[in-house]
Amino acid sequence: MDLSVMFFGADDCDSGAGHAAKYDDILEITRAADSLGFTAVWTPERHFQQVGQVFPSPPVLSAALAAVTNRVAVRAGSVVLPLHHPLRVVEDWSVVDNLSRGRTGISVATGWHSTDFVLAPDRYAGRRQQALADIPLLRRLWAGEAVELPDGTGRPVAVRPQPRPVSPRFPIWLTTSGSPETWTAAGRLRTNVLGATIGQTRQELAEKIRRYRTAYQAAPEQLGTTDRGTVTLMAHTYVGADDAEATRLASGPLRAYLRSYVAQTAANRAGDGRTAALTAEQTDALVEFARQRYLSWGSLLGSPDTCRRSLLDLRDLGCDEVACFVDFGLDRSDILAGLHRLAELRKDLTA
Repeated sequence: MDLSVMFFGADDCDSGAGHAAKYDDILEITRAADSLGFTAVWTPERHFQQVGQVFPSPPVLSAALAAVTNRVAVRAGSVVLPLHHPLRVVEDWSVVDNLSRGRTGISVATGWHSTDFVLAPDRYAGRRQQALADIPLLRRLWAGEAVELPDGTGRPVAVRPQPRPVSPRFPIWLTTSGSPETWTAAGRLRTNVLGATIGQTRQELAEKIRRYRTAYQAAPEQLGTTDRGTVTLMAHTYVGADDAEATRLASGPLRAYLRSYVAQTAANRAGDGRTAALTAEQTDALVEFARQRYLSWGSLLGSPDTCRRSLLDLRDLGCDEVACFVDFGLDRSDILAGLHRLAELRKDLTA
């Protein structure tokens, strides 16, 4: 099983200087991930929210990460595909692929927050169907096929994206927030799948992985795909010197992160309104319930022995890669110390 580093954002900055410091953290942690042998670094696409303020453009940030690393893959987790023209996505990531000498990959997200779609308001209602339909087009464009699209006069013109990427195959994941239908769709499209441990039981996750594997094997061959898909799961991660240290350092940031996620959900106008109606006391209770549940299963928060058992359990479920979500509020020094401890566990996962 592979181990990667996932940036997902827990920012409380309100100034350019604060944001610049966050980018310094990301660069330093990425250099460490590269030298310690982690498989990939993932950066998200986030817009207009407190959570993830420094992540509006994965390809721009990934270009910087590609320039300061030598071997680690540089991936987007995720690209909100309905917000972008597929041709532009391929152009941007072809640049990153050249800078990294073939180390790119993206996970396609359909998008969920209504505010994000001020960038493409006419695509919100059909965002899921549009994202799934555009994945084969991404593969064709990456392979160098010319496609016919209307130009500024409204007449069709054949275009081929430039520059040409280094890698002949575009590794694509499909991001899922937990819907079984999305796991099945990923299998049918023969994409990899990027999910999360949080918000579901071990049994629920095992069933979704089973659905994905079944759909993948039944799907016909498709351009740029492999015989077996990759299941990547995101998990909050801090490997402490012992369980007590991990709980002490991670609990406060984890509560704050979960509370900010509740606030973001409440601001989504397409939601059912229940989250927005919660009182402060109810929000506190929900956050504490989620924290306790997550500490009991699905996170990598604990001693090396605790995290080793969790990783082996995820491997037994059929997980191929864990994307270790590290920037949920810990200091840079703590993140780096945890990554060094985590790197020492890798040999147990490849045995």
